[in-house]
Amino acid sequence: MKRNRFYIIVLWSLLVLCAQAQTVTDMIKKDPSYAACNYRIYPDSVEMPMTPPPDGKKPFYISHYGRHGSRYINNRKGYDVPYKMMLKADSLGLLTPMGHDVLKEIELIIADTEGQWGDLTGFGQLQQRHISQRMMERYPEILSGDARVDARSTVVNRCMLSMGSFLMEMARINPQLRITMRATKRDMWYMNHQDKLLRKDMPEETEKAYDEFVAKYSKNHKLMKLLFINADSASKIVDETWLNYYIIKMGLFQLNTRFYKNTFLTDLFEVEDLYNLWKTDNVWWYLNYGSSELNDGDRPFTQRYLLRQIIADADSCMQLERPGVQLRFGHETVLLPLTCLLGINGYDKHIDNWEDIESEGWLSSSVFPMASNLQLIFYRTDINDKDVLFKVLLNEQEAQLPITTDCAPYYHWNDFREHYLDKLDKYDKKRRALTVAQ
Repeated sequence: MKRNRFYIIVLWSLLVLCAQAQTVTDMIKKDPSYAACNYRIYPDSVEMPMTPPPDGKKPFYISHYGRHGSRYINNRKGYDVPYKMMLKADSLGLLTPMGHDVLKEIELIIADTEGQWGDLTGFGQLQQRHISQRMMERYPEILSGDARVDARSTVVNRCMLSMGSFLMEMARINPQLRITMRATKRDMWYMNHQDKLLRKDMPEETEKAYDEFVAKYSKNHKLMKLLFINADSASKIVDETWLNYYIIKMGLFQLNTRFYKNTFLTDLFEVEDLYNLWKTDNVWWYLNYGSSELNDGDRPFTQRYLLRQIIADADSCMQLERPGVQLRFGHETVLLPLTCLLGINGYDKHIDNWEDIESEGWLSSSVFPMASNLQLIFYRTDINDKDVLFKVLLNEQEAQLPITTDCAPYYHWNDFREHYLDKLDKYDKKRRALTVAQ
């Protein structure tokens, strides 16, 4: 058993190193949706071996937070901006034959999305069923017989439907499960907490520097020549930066919908174009949800209430013989800062040079694709075992925490709760001091 476990750990480590060695450009070549950051399609087919637990330890409880599955775009802006630009150019006779094709394509996409802004797609439902199925297959010790499943969702339609899809698959596989679910505003204080840490703007100097950073990567003269008979004339009525941004986004976004097989928009762009879009978006997510000192460095603490609730729920469930599973369904604007707050896979890094963010391994697309999820899997010998272990799965792959352990990728729960409650307490103390000072 120990020898097998050793070999699996070695194999897992090699696979992780190989994955880290890939550049973002490599990943975009294999999967263009990687360039879409939070619009990325869930990597449903990616599999890595699971490391066996230490001898005698058995899984008994799962704590989960997951993003909703693939959805339609939230509102018309992402489509109206390029559409109105193209309409204006068309009225002046500036469109090439390809420009006319793109305009027609935008009209078809808008018609396909009308009335479904922000809704979960069929693709999104399928993603949740697949994740649910794998959870059932991996942890029969937890989910057999009349095991408990407590599911909660934010009060957003796509999240509630994601929860429903996940639970329907569970019930299909095991009709004996005791399933409860709810979606209420009373849970929003921790399920989707958004406070002034996220509402305040970036410091003026940081915002100016970011705009300059974007300007280096956002132009696309090739696209202008492709769409317009006279690119110079078109540039007087078309914002080249935003046209490029939104048409790429539209093409990538459609990969999440039933319409994706019929669209050709991503074919207009080279890998370099997709990479440049990803690069600027990735920096934006780092500044606004990561630990960037240029934007106060505290953004991950927006999820302090969620982390405290996860710890409290786990402590309570450990008192039960068969606690089962706790599922929570929400948003990427929760999952990303939670990942940074926990420091999973180094996402708590402070990175000053934005050009180094990729080489430092801070890749937002790897954290929060559609249907992304964080799972804590708990292990013990029996209910009297006080040395509870757990491991972290980020998007169903074993992940690392910045705390010491003698059984990686497993961690001692007592070490975890001591480390993170101390971290949260220090932050709360700092906030109280700042409040008094003001």
